[in-house]
Amino acid sequence: MKEQIHVAFVGNPNCGKTTLFNDYTGAKLKVANWPGVTVEKKEGSYHYQGNFIRLVDLPGIYSLTSYTMEEKVSRSYILGDEVDVVIDVADASSLERNLYLTLQLIELGKPVVLALNMIDIVEERGMAIDLHRLPEMLGVPCIPVSARQKRGLEILMHAVLHHKDKELDTLEHDHAYESRHRHDHHKNTVMVYSDEIEDKIDAVSDLLTEKYGFLPNVRWHAIKYLGQDQQIMEKYPLDLTGVVDRSYETDIINQKYDFIEEIIEECLVGKSAKAQFTDKIDGILTHRIWGVPIFLGIMALVFFLTFTVGDWLKGYMEQGIEAFSGMVLHILEAIHTGPVMQSLVVDGIIAGVGGILTFLPNIFILFLALAFLEDSGYMARVAFVMDGIMGKIGLSGRAFIPMLLGFGCTVPAVMASRALEDPRDRLKTILVTPFMSCSARLPIYVLFSQMFFGSYAMLAAYSMYVLSVGAAIGAALMMNRVIKKKEINTLLIELPEYKTPNLHSIAIYTWEKVEDYLKKAGTTIFVASIIIWVVLNFGMGGMVSDMSESFGAMLGRLLAPALAPAGLGYWQIAVALISGLAAKEVVVSSMSVLFGVANAASGAGQSAMAAALAAVGFTPVNAYALMTFCLLYTPCMAAVATIRRETRSWKWTLSGALFQLAAAWVAAVIVYQTGVLL
Repeated sequence: MKEQIHVAFVGNPNCGKTTLFNDYTGAKLKVANWPGVTVEKKEGSYHYQGNFIRLVDLPGIYSLTSYTMEEKVSRSYILGDEVDVVIDVADASSLERNLYLTLQLIELGKPVVLALNMIDIVEERGMAIDLHRLPEMLGVPCIPVSARQKRGLEILMHAVLHHKDKELDTLEHDHAYESRHRHDHHKNTVMVYSDEIEDKIDAVSDLLTEKYGFLPNVRWHAIKYLGQDQQIMEKYPLDLTGVVDRSYETDIINQKYDFIEEIIEECLVGKSAKAQFTDKIDGILTHRIWGVPIFLGIMALVFFLTFTVGDWLKGYMEQGIEAFSGMVLHILEAIHTGPVMQSLVVDGIIAGVGGILTFLPNIFILFLALAFLEDSGYMARVAFVMDGIMGKIGLSGRAFIPMLLGFGCTVPAVMASRALEDPRDRLKTILVTPFMSCSARLPIYVLFSQMFFGSYAMLAAYSMYVLSVGAAIGAALMMNRVIKKKEINTLLIELPEYKTPNLHSIAIYTWEKVEDYLKKAGTTIFVASIIIWVVLNFGMGGMVSDMSESFGAMLGRLLAPALAPAGLGYWQIAVALISGLAAKEVVVSSMSVLFGVANAASGAGQSAMAAALAAVGFTPVNAYALMTFCLLYTPCMAAVATIRRETRSWKWTLSGALFQLAAAWVAAVIVYQTGVLL
């Protein structure tokens, strides 16, 4: 091997940074948190011309002002000795919005290579970027790439190798104002400020050098002092009396944008030659009246596909599991295995885990559809559309993004709340997000809606998702009275360009979610299935032939009276709900074991379970009440642990869990009692 090079990917959210990162690393990613902070990092590797290149995908940020945790982590990592080259991934179709971060990265003093991503969209719009003038003005290599088409990847990495030890290239640009400063910064500095600010920078630089000796990139430290950056001021305290009398942050920002305007005027050709497709579509999808109904309609289409296509594929999965179960039973009988072991393996493990795997096609379709919406650029619009509603409940539209992720899994959704700057917003979002219906609950909806609602099954299941949004909004209103906030932050969010979803990125995203589901089936659900089998097959006198005499039945009977007002006063359902605390999917596998159904998801299994439930007086009203309870009650243990880690408070974690349990009971009681009356 020639050398090991460390490369950091930095860019605005929705600039295609992660897609580009995935192009180099494939699915071979290492995901963890940065040491000491709850911000996710991704690492991968790439081999090029005999060099081992270690790639790190930094959090999506708009600036390096060190206000948010993501900005602090990114800035700290780039300033460290570990990074050799920074790849600044910019959305070339929105170059003006992306260059602010570029100028900040260049000022940090590390080698920077600008990756002009989505160059294909620029070409589709009839525009062009002057790739000779742009590097002259920025002093760094500017490489056109298309992550979704995998164009320019080798050239970009070639530029990284040749630029890793270089200073800025020769600069050729003039500002709108004429500089008469005694130091001709235009020769070696990309961003040159007004003479007043340059005088301040020189003065602070001299003081820093005098007190602290050699500092890497003393000019950058001086600029941070003028902007009153708290992190720098605490690390390198100075007495600036008579030198700096106020914060120059606004002046610095404005002058950066003045320079960006010059760059755009000189380097972007045909900017207004073609009307933007995005603006036309946004006129419909983000309409202040029709935006929300359209969003609900799109989600309804997602669940229509989840049911129709997912159920078609599920039929083949059912046949495979039934064949596997029969084969295993035949093998166990052939080797004369005892009835206890046969029951454990077939009725416990295969029935439990197999019952969950049956719903894998539905889960796959759901995540595939969400991946398409995310990669197309629509999901960012949802936050914008929901901003008005969210503002009325004390949150910004940005808080709806973690809530929306809750449709997939509560754990990453809660972690996504880190992007919210206000601690109160973050806490409320963390506590509200578990009310969103995660994919683990989908098998419950599919099973009971198909058993009890026939042709209205999809509508019954979809109503759970609408109810979850309503419940989350209601919970936020209640929490807004407890966790008070003086003012609401105005939503500032960049809406990415609409683009054709990248199949490679969608495949990686979907596989990651399916892999998580399979891992859960092979670990949590596997263990839970064994525990449930033991609890239901053993009693005070040892192994029992009648489950009603088991330990599980005893515990279920203790809890059944409390669930009776909600139409759930059956010991079997009480036990299934307890098992759901491990993972919500386990409710389905528990019901299979409790009612002695080998594969509850199959047509025959559903008929058998429906008959068993009907025999004890379980009706469609009870089924809808159960679905409502499962939607709202305490999330799985993994989610609870994540909430504890993010809030760092047992008080809020336990309060949230108990609040959800109470909300689930009240909602299920209302559903059942109303249904009985009607």
